[in-house]
Amino acid sequence: MKKLTLFASAFLLSLGSYAQQALWGGTNLVSPQINEDKTVTFRIHAPKASKVEIEGDFLPPTKVDTPFGPQDIPSRAPFKEGKNGVWEYTSSVLPSELYSYSLYVNDLKMPDPNNVYQNRDIATMTNIFLIGGGQADNYMVQEVPHGTVAKVWYSSPGLGMEARRMTVYTPAGYESSKKKYPVLYLLHGAGGDENAWTELGRAAQILDNLIAQGKAEPMIVVMPNGNGAQEAAPGEAPNSMVKPSFMNPKTMDGAIEKAFPDVMKYIEKNYRVYTDKNHRAIAGLSMGGFHSLYISAYYPNKFGYVGLFSAATSKQVNKGVTSDVYENLEDKLAVQFKNAPKLYWIGIGKTDFLYKDNMDFRKILDNNGYKYTYMETDGGHIWKNWRIYLTEFVPLLFK
Repeated sequence: MKKLTLFASAFLLSLGSYAQQALWGGTNLVSPQINEDKTVTFRIHAPKASKVEIEGDFLPPTKVDTPFGPQDIPSRAPFKEGKNGVWEYTSSVLPSELYSYSLYVNDLKMPDPNNVYQNRDIATMTNIFLIGGGQADNYMVQEVPHGTVAKVWYSSPGLGMEARRMTVYTPAGYESSKKKYPVLYLLHGAGGDENAWTELGRAAQILDNLIAQGKAEPMIVVMPNGNGAQEAAPGEAPNSMVKPSFMNPKTMDGAIEKAFPDVMKYIEKNYRVYTDKNHRAIAGLSMGGFHSLYISAYYPNKFGYVGLFSAATSKQVNKGVTSDVYENLEDKLAVQFKNAPKLYWIGIGKTDFLYKDNMDFRKILDNNGYKYTYMETDGGHIWKNWRIYLTEFVPLLFK
């Protein structure tokens, strides 16, 4: 009996050293707490703190100068200290949206210890929460049929790689059907990877919900890695546990654009998809918009639908790069619009640092009489806008 007691004690000590935090380290605090009036209360137990603040995209932005011009960045708001070292902050009434935030305790940035829901955007981790009753309903997991999200590996001779990874969404019912589907190729921005649109962009939830509501055609969505030197997202390929960076090699040098048929070849061989122009769409945000613009112009007969979300539209963003992909754009557009895409869609925020570039690009389209659909939103170069653009763009496809 004594030996059994000693064994049990040793086991509990061992368990505590490895798993105590996971099993017993939590608190009873709720943060964030979404209140009935759509205000949100945040709490943290920090008895030794002299100052606690919150930084979030639901707060009025602060304008700062950047190498790209004036930009809006999240501002901070102070917590108030209450009983037993619990600090608290309650927001104003917030509209329906997906929000991101971080905490600062004595100016040390940290995640909310009471909120396990986080996103990685390049090398920054932030907590998230959703407020329903409007736009964010598109981003929530609803009681609808769900599609499948797979991480697949393909060969890319164009990039000299035996294996690269991409994310593929197939709609509910794909596995049990025999029919063919149209394809949307959806591209991420600088610093992103093949995980960005599903994690930050809520692409799977958006597609599930729009398809279930009858607002969008069932489609396959392909989200490749647009960093030509990467096999896969940081930490998810051999020898890749490095700090993610904003700019990566072989991103805007023409390599991704020229090698894009490798992605299409894999999809058309391994999935039941239509292979004609009017059943293919390509869209992307920022750098991915740049890729979408130049891929669709370089291969003018492959895409019947093109979406540019806050796109980098000028080859000046990659000064010094020489590639036939980027040369004579107006000539390429003339060929592309001779048999015009069914939809050429442009979205940009009013305070986006790429706003002027987009206006200049629209002038080219206007001067040549090329038809396009344009959407302008508040805010800058932010995921809030790109999720909105996806919910607006997808229902227009394959009609």
